[in-house]
Amino acid sequence: MGNEAEAKKSYFDEDESELASGAFVGADTSFDQEVTSRSGAVALRWIISLAVFAACELAAWALASVVVAVAGAIAAALLFSCMHVVMEWERAVVMRLGKFNRVAGPGLVFMIPLVEYAASTVDMRMRSTAFKAEHVLTADLVPVNVDAVLFWTVWDAGTACTEVKNYANMVYWVAQTTLRDVMGGVAIAQLSTRRTQIDQEVADILERKTREWGVTVTSVEIRDIEIPGDLQEALSAEARAEREYNARIILAEVEKEVSEMFVDAARTYGREDAALQLRAMSFVSESVKEKGGLVVVPSALSEAFEGLEKIARG
Repeated sequence: MGNEAEAKKSYFDEDESELASGAFVGADTSFDQEVTSRSGAVALRWIISLAVFAACELAAWALASVVVAVAGAIAAALLFSCMHVVMEWERAVVMRLGKFNRVAGPGLVFMIPLVEYAASTVDMRMRSTAFKAEHVLTADLVPVNVDAVLFWTVWDAGTACTEVKNYANMVYWVAQTTLRDVMGGVAIAQLSTRRTQIDQEVADILERKTREWGVTVTSVEIRDIEIPGDLQEALSAEARAEREYNARIILAEVEKEVSEMFVDAARTYGREDAALQLRAMSFVSESVKEKGGLVVVPSALSEAFEGLEKIARG
């Protein structure tokens, strides 16, 4: 009888539960927990039950009947045991004679005394789970430590409670193993450029795995990827060498293009005397454009000006 009474103990009799408080493996306890209390719900049950008890006792006193007083006490006790208050963000999993019956709430929920009881309440709000994958070997056999955050929520309270024993722990462990599998297929050089793709790939795999548990994964965010110190220096040296290589290639290409332009210009000046003379005039103009001053033109350059005058007249 003691075991049966313990098994049928209502989940609502407790002020807080492990699932409601979010205290599961991998939960980040460095932040203050959101303050949510069930004291108001428990107080409402007591107030309604005591009000019924007081009304029955008042009627018994007026009628001077002991039977009415005893019946009122029994009615108040039964009302207290079958009446429960489910919060807006919760759902109650109701069992009937040990079998799953329904998911109730939110609001005021009534259950058949000694037949139905609330085995659990499930928090339907969005949750965050911090998890790590330490010493994970990448595709090129480099050990790294990955720190990530999983955002998930329960969409089917009945399935979450009846299909797995502790869905919060299950989500944590499957997230960790999935992250290890995905990181094993990525090379160390791709970690910085494919972080968004890795997040999405892990989230898609977790969504497929946890869907049958009544849980849905919203997103996965990788917070940090720790690489060994000696490898960081090697990667930094490789990056510097690659940037220097690219800079030299670009400089060589520019010099090649400039030299080709000079060759084309020389050929044009060789074919057209007027083009060379115009270039000479442009050079003189540019030399005195900013500061001004007197320009002394050599005899060879003056001949260029005379040639341009002949061209203009001819």
